[in-house]
Order: sequence, then C-alpha cells, then structure tokens
Amino acid sequence: MSMFIEAHNPSPAVWLSEAPTIDPDARIRASHFGRYTEVGASTLISHSVFGDYSYIGHHCDVMAADIGKFVNIASMVLINPGFHPTERPCQHHMLYRASMYGMGEDDPELFHWRALQRVSIGHDVWIGHGAVIMPGVRIGNGAVIGSGSIVTRDVPAYTIVGGNPARTLKPRLPRAIAAAVEATAWWDWDHATLSERMDDLRDMRRFLAKYAQLPALEI
Repeated sequence: MSMFIEAHNPSPAVWLSEAPTIDPDARIRASHFGRYTEVGASTLISHSVFGDYSYIGHHCDVMAADIGKFVNIASMVLINPGFHPTERPCQHHMLYRASMYGMGEDDPELFHWRALQRVSIGHDVWIGHGAVIMPGVRIGNGAVIGSGSIVTRDVPAYTIVGGNPARTLKPRLPRAIAAAVEATAWWDWDHATLSERMDDLRDMRRFLAKYAQLPALEI
C-alpha cells in the first residue's frame, strides 16, 4: 500500500544570534567569530577569523584562515591543511614534533612558516562538501568551490571551480552583473536592512534595479 506524506520545511535546528553558535564537540583555538556564525560538530578551527553570518559544517579542519562574511562551508572541508617539509631528508613529523617522541624540542620555525601561509576567503563564497583549500590560496567574493575539489591556486571573484586540481568551470555571473553586485557591498548591510531587503536578495532583476550602480545595465 502506497502512502503519501506531505513534506514541510523543517524548523531550523538552532536559532542563531549575535553570539557565535559553536557545537560542544567542536574544538576552537585562538580564533574569532562574528555575529550569527555557526560551527558544526567535530570541527577544528585554529588561528582563524570568521566574518558575520558565515557557517561551517561538521568534521572540518581550518587553520590560519581569514574568512569573510556570509561564507557557506559544507562538511568535511579542509582549509589550510597541515603539510610536511618535503625539502628535508626526512618528512616525518618527528622533525617538528620531536617532544612527542622524547627527542628534544619542537621546531618553532616550521610552525611559524605554516602560520604565515594564511588562506583568504572573500564574502558570499560557497565551498562544497569535502573540498580542500591548500595553504596560501586566496578566493574572491562570490566564488563557488565544487564538492571534492582541491584548490591549489587563487580563485577569482564570481568564478565556479571544480576538480583535482581545481580549474575554472565557468563564471558564476556575467562580468557586468558580477561587478554590479559586488559594487553594492550588500554583505555590509546591517541586520535590519538585510531583513527588510530579503525579497530583493532573492531576485536578481529586482536587486539590480534597486541597488546597482550601473543604471544602464541590461538585466
């Protein structure tokens, strides 16, 4: 016997607020979170900054990253993952974690060098499930990183990339429209303004007609 069940939009699992919402199972070290941010379970974040409204899923690992506002990070994402000094005679981490093995002091130079390879992620970026963002990469505003991608070089704004290594698949928006959207800097609107203009943010034509700085833009 078949059964029909009407689907409804579920209530949110959490209600976000100006205080960051961090899962009790997440591990945070020396990091800063803006308003309405959310961190999922079993996620490790170290020496990083999350802008307002950005969220990250479960089982992610982030180190030394500057993440803009409204960034959407799916689960199982690695940002600035650890790496080994391949130029040395030995690659094993005993070289820089010697104290673990009772072999002397750790190597502060390597940890300092790793900290300098910060990742920079712009506003309104979408990073798909299982993506890896390698050290030192810069991702522009409005970009999309496909699931499972390994990003080894910078990603221009409003560009969709995917693959291993990630390559450009297509522009997310036509150049003129991308420029017009970016010029509005809508990510800097306050909470009340965002709420008031929610319907405009859901419709590109309406948004551009009201807020674009290019009055002759064809939309």
